[in-house]
Amino acid sequence: MAVARVVHTADRTLTGRQLATLLTPPPEGRFGYRELARAVREALLDGRVALRMRLPAERELATVLAVSRTTVTGAYDLLRESGYAHSRRGSGTWTALPDGQAPTALGAFHDDDGATIDLALAAPQAPAEELAAALASAAAELPRYAGSQGYHPYGLPALRAAVAARYTARGVPTLPEQILVTTGAQQAVSLVLTLLGRPGDRVLAENPSYTNALDAMRGRMLRVTPVPVTEAGWDTGLVDAALRQTAPRLAYLIPDFHNPTGRLMPQEQRRDIARAARATGTWLVVDETLTDIALDVPAPLPFAAAAAGGDSEQIVSVGSLSKSCWGGLRVGWVRAASRVVTELARVRITADLSGSVLDQLVAVALMDRLDVVLPRRIEELRLRRDALASALSRHLPEWRWTMPPGGMCLWIDLGRPGASALAARALRHGVRVEGGARFGVDPGTHEHRLRLPYTLPEDVYEPAAERLAAALDGAPGRFADPALPDWVA
Repeated sequence: MAVARVVHTADRTLTGRQLATLLTPPPEGRFGYRELARAVREALLDGRVALRMRLPAERELATVLAVSRTTVTGAYDLLRESGYAHSRRGSGTWTALPDGQAPTALGAFHDDDGATIDLALAAPQAPAEELAAALASAAAELPRYAGSQGYHPYGLPALRAAVAARYTARGVPTLPEQILVTTGAQQAVSLVLTLLGRPGDRVLAENPSYTNALDAMRGRMLRVTPVPVTEAGWDTGLVDAALRQTAPRLAYLIPDFHNPTGRLMPQEQRRDIARAARATGTWLVVDETLTDIALDVPAPLPFAAAAAGGDSEQIVSVGSLSKSCWGGLRVGWVRAASRVVTELARVRITADLSGSVLDQLVAVALMDRLDVVLPRRIEELRLRRDALASALSRHLPEWRWTMPPGGMCLWIDLGRPGASALAARALRHGVRVEGGARFGVDPGTHEHRLRLPYTLPEDVYEPAAERLAAALDGAPGRFADPALPDWVA
């Protein structure tokens, strides 16, 4: 099996002011050299600072932080000694990770053995009653299509029309010619990357982000430029700076209940990013698969609704029925300019010719029933989210998270690195979880995070939390903190 080469950017510099905004200040409010080194390390592991990025000059950072240059020099020395930075003669200090720190190999897809609680996949079960009704409707419609050759590279006209009508009703006028039906959102993302990107092109991606999309970028030899998504959401200034400095060919965003953090991008940030991308000629690939899963807020408008005039011309939206209905249907779509849809269909033919007619007929029937399906789905997920949060609070009170306003996951802060090791131990205790490293643009980052979906029935989370606590308690020293070396510069 061929292994895709991971390509990273290595030519961006953080200004002192930018780095200062990304660091968590010490309780006493003023950085010493050890506190500064630890803050940079934590920002790197959390994905706020990208791997292989040049740090500010010592004098510049000292001025911004109002500390002595000796403090910054000591912090940089400490980072280099511990493997979190390295220097190039004449070109500054660059972020790095210690040797041997690598992403977890634990994948999310496993056969169900009946004994293991699977908290790795963020995928809900099908709405049984509505799915049965949709299947009956599709069976009645199928004879009309059985006499044809069965290939519809653009998708069934009825489904394209239904998806277009939904976009129009949500505030973005859309024609069926602007819709390409795909085999799930993952194929949609892959087709867009294939059409609009070439090996070596830059693509801006949030850090953390949806792991399968990141894998698709790496498989196409795209150079990934990360921008952080934190507990506070997006920093428009950092996104704008990344766009201007690297002028990426594409930018992949999940603005609606971001996977895995659950953050929701405000409308004004959407307008600013659309405008900035237009200025750099960057295609925005907007993943809206979680748009309908609005638990505590109104469902957001499509991203394209925030773009003014020509700013929307280079926006490609991706959606699916996997989260709102069922992933087993494998029905997704792309919304884009009709000429882009035509080109995408040509690429799609080389992959699978077209999607299943039966699945698309079921999707048409489910689209007609979304007003019934979605309220039930949302109420179900609210209860499950609360059940998971309650169980974790009882059994793992040291863990922290921000309750997301929508989506399907809690983004857990363990307090210390070690998520990959915990995931391996948890599996031996009968619960499968996904460490944060799987969602990082750079290997080894987000090791203090777990993504825990709340898509299973409520009664699952109490035993799941008990097993996680047992796995944590059984670890030697619980979490070994890879602290910075204990020495004085």
